Amino acid sequence: MKLATVIGTVVCTVKDPSLEGQKILLIQPLDDDQKPAGRPIASIDTAQAGEGDLVYWVLSREAAFALPNSFAPVDSAIVGIVDEVNKQDIGIYNKEEIFGTGV
Repeated sequence: MKLATVIGTVVCTVKDPSLEGQKILLIQPLDDDQKPAGRPIASIDTAQAGEGDLVYWVLSREAAFALPNSFAPVDSAIVGIVDEVNKQDIGIYNKEEIFGTGV
């Protein structure tokens, strides 16, 4: 699961016909501690999110599946608005500790 905060909107005068009527938002990806991770990303909004919302988002082919036209040219889509996050520290910090090397 990927979390992000909506930080703004994107205005387009021209876009692909398959994206007509779709809102594009600017999101700031977050790390496991809900701190900014990387640069902001433009993302198609399928959940009616607004600025300041904590959202769940997907990348690549999964992003296109979130749209009515699954062949739309998108790389990122907001698919949910997060109401609450509960984090439990289970003491695992490195996936290699669980799955071994080569992961």
